Amino acid sequence: MALPPSTANWHWKNKNVTNWGRDWFERELPTVTVKGDKEGEVVSISQVTEVDGDIELGQRKSKLITIFDTKVTMKWQGTTSDGTEVKGTLTIPEVSHEIICDGLSEFVYNWTLTTPASPEVNSVFELARTRLPTALEAKLSTFPIAIIDTHGRDLTVSAEPSRAGTPSQSSKPTQTGATAAASTAPVAATAASFAPVKTKAEQKGHVNTTTVVVEGDFRAAADDLYALLTDEKRIPSWTRAPAKSKPEVGAEYSLFGGGVTGKYVSLAPPKEIVQTWVLQSPTWPAGHEAVLTTTLDQGDESTKVTFHLAGVPLGSEEEIKRNIEGYYIHGFKSIGYAYLIPTAPVYSSSYVQNQSKVASATKAAPKESTELSSTSYFTAVAIAILVLAAAFVIPILSSTGFLQARSPVSSRK
Repeated sequence: MALPPSTANWHWKNKNVTNWGRDWFERELPTVTVKGDKEGEVVSISQVTEVDGDIELGQRKSKLITIFDTKVTMKWQGTTSDGTEVKGTLTIPEVSHEIICDGLSEFVYNWTLTTPASPEVNSVFELARTRLPTALEAKLSTFPIAIIDTHGRDLTVSAEPSRAGTPSQSSKPTQTGATAAASTAPVAATAASFAPVKTKAEQKGHVNTTTVVVEGDFRAAADDLYALLTDEKRIPSWTRAPAKSKPEVGAEYSLFGGGVTGKYVSLAPPKEIVQTWVLQSPTWPAGHEAVLTTTLDQGDESTKVTFHLAGVPLGSEEEIKRNIEGYYIHGFKSIGYAYLIPTAPVYSSSYVQNQSKVASATKAAPKESTELSSTSYFTAVAIAILVLAAAFVIPILSSTGFLQARSPVSSRK
């Protein structure tokens, strides 16, 4: 039975729109053109050559949120007042939600000029550097709106009958009798037909559960990541929503504007956080609590973070895993924390057998190496003794005349 729009939109949902976003940049940015003060001077974006990064649309508590962080590389071209063609490249290292929507930082532009310099060429290059950024930023400001307009309908359940893909009124079959009456029934009647919600006592003990584990290797110190997960002032930087958190055992916390709630069970800074975890969603059983254990294992260059969520209702594990990856790990990435999700290699049986043989040979190799080393050692000692003996014996024999060479016989005339 379908959920009413008012409750269905509480789901955590994500849609990856990276390919669509790449097409948008390649189509829209080449339309950006500016003119100079001199007649005939003009500069425009000629081609987008690279779009590197992730672009997603998420929904939390009926709110659509754009999530993107990309590097955009493009070619620009211009014309001088005397008709000379000027070319170069432009790279914007970060085109992100934080810059466009939150205004947390400014765009950075890396320019190159590939046309040999001259006064006229330099004038066009200066035109590009001073006026193209303003035009580009105006175009880029429409990107989040385009994401929501194009893909918002795929995440939001609407009560309106005019959604894309819905047949027009003229193409609908004629409804009569009970069918027509059912189709015109108010939404409230549908909501009232739901079975009564079970109490906490009824739900507890009747939920089949499983465990979800998500890992990430972050280029940051463990104490920094620990604070990012527990500090009430820092949490909104990666959740983009109000948070409540007092890192004390027994204290309640709230993330994503109330989308996730619970209590801290135990804290071992900066290595481990154990907390109850309740998702505020109609798909989450009423009164049911999962337990999230977050461990932080710091290495020489990075910290491995493991999110171990036990008690996930059976059947929702894939959705919950995607949400942890999308909202926790991608949330960290969105504020500059680089990470690499490890993947376990899968080996064939023949590979395992070959590796066993190699391991056996490796164990035998040190023994052979030791024997060879011993032989080489004794040989070296013997040679050294002979050399020393020769050093003493040869002078003695020489002094006695034993080794004196015979004089050559000279012929007399």
